[in-house]
Amino acid sequence: MKGQPRSRRGEGRISEGWSAKMAVAAAAARVWRPSRGLGRAGLPLLRLLGARGLARSHTHRWQQQRHFSSLDDKPQFPGASAEFIDKLEFIQPNVISGIPIYRVMDRQGQIINPSEDPHLPQEKVLKFYKSMTLLNTMDRILYESQRQGRISFYMTNYGEEGTHVGSAAALDDTDLVFGQYREAGVLMYRDYPLELFMAQCYGNVSDLGKGRQMPVHYGCRERHFVTISSPLATQIPQAVGAAYAAKRANANRVVICYFGEGAASEGDAHAGFNFAATLECPIIFFCRNNGYAISTPTSEQYRGDGIAARGPGYGILSIRVDGNDVFAVYNATKEARRRAVAENQPFLIEAMTYRIGHHSTSDDSSAYRSVDEVNYWDKQDHPISRLRHHLQSRGWWDDEQEKAWRKQSRKKVMEAFEQAERKLKPNPNLIFSDVYQEMPAQLRKQQESLARHLQTYGEHYPLDHFEK
Repeated sequence: MKGQPRSRRGEGRISEGWSAKMAVAAAAARVWRPSRGLGRAGLPLLRLLGARGLARSHTHRWQQQRHFSSLDDKPQFPGASAEFIDKLEFIQPNVISGIPIYRVMDRQGQIINPSEDPHLPQEKVLKFYKSMTLLNTMDRILYESQRQGRISFYMTNYGEEGTHVGSAAALDDTDLVFGQYREAGVLMYRDYPLELFMAQCYGNVSDLGKGRQMPVHYGCRERHFVTISSPLATQIPQAVGAAYAAKRANANRVVICYFGEGAASEGDAHAGFNFAATLECPIIFFCRNNGYAISTPTSEQYRGDGIAARGPGYGILSIRVDGNDVFAVYNATKEARRRAVAENQPFLIEAMTYRIGHHSTSDDSSAYRSVDEVNYWDKQDHPISRLRHHLQSRGWWDDEQEKAWRKQSRKKVMEAFEQAERKLKPNPNLIFSDVYQEMPAQLRKQQESLARHLQTYGEHYPLDHFEK
């Protein structure tokens, strides 16, 4: 009788010991992966644990792996698709010769390859031209207005009109636009009224932003144009978020995000590109590479092959186009839009162009480039003159029409300009509205402080210019 419990206790100890050994062996087996093996160091452990069968099996497997050819040893790393090499070599920045620039027209407005002609109707091409020239006329008047002290700030679009209009024409009217600050032509093409352009720059009572923004910071909900903000590149990750929302809603629309090559140096650009690729968002990143950012030439802005070359690194389909060729911009944007919606993936378009004007009225570009250089682009390779040559070669435009349109467009801009100057400024109390549903105590205190200040010193302010 005494032996029975002893035997049972012995069996229990053996069972417990075996279970412990097998648990450790199982843990070791879980660490082992067929793709890498346990290695020689792990075999004594398995033998020590009594898992001789597993050890023998693994020894045989390891011996088999020793005889594998190095050519059959494929990388299994999850972070890249590549092959092993046995030679130390760093990849050169110019591993690919410069990405080519897609164009449809030459500098004289002639179609180079007939198969790339978008075959647009006369009415649409004339709208291209009139939008570009109307924008140019508005720029000249508002630039002079700032120089005369009538408005505080302005940014012209000289030389980049083709990038605006060509891309805008390729979009659907409901596609959402995130601009940087030099995309007025997109709104112009979407028939944004001249009166509202002027109202925004003058900050009068007709301004949709109620006079709170700097000039040229346009926005229009009805035309799906998100209000511009001053900080560079903040719109890039915001646009990706909007595109992701559109994808989840199955909205059959695309988001287009404009920025310059200078903004592409911001961290927000990296975040936006990476999120768009990994989340597979229907977005078009449209970079206007105009050569100088705010005042920095591209030779100091980056060392690689421009902005389009960055796309493949993020897994983004990319193209470089002649931004002074409105048809090339149109074709590239139209195809990118079609595929972005159909395939739910981002596209990067780098439009090579030239900023003919100063960066803004706060800039003097003669400090960092020559007058001769600017004159070349203004006289020899301007997007407006190129399109005009094309229209004239097809018999769709002539000198008389040009003269009449120039006169008509200037009259339209001047009428809107004069109307904007006559209007009152918004009521100062609007400074405090439209942020909170219920005004917090601190903001109410500031409002009351302003009221007391104006009551005491009101004669020192032109309050008669403000709406009551």
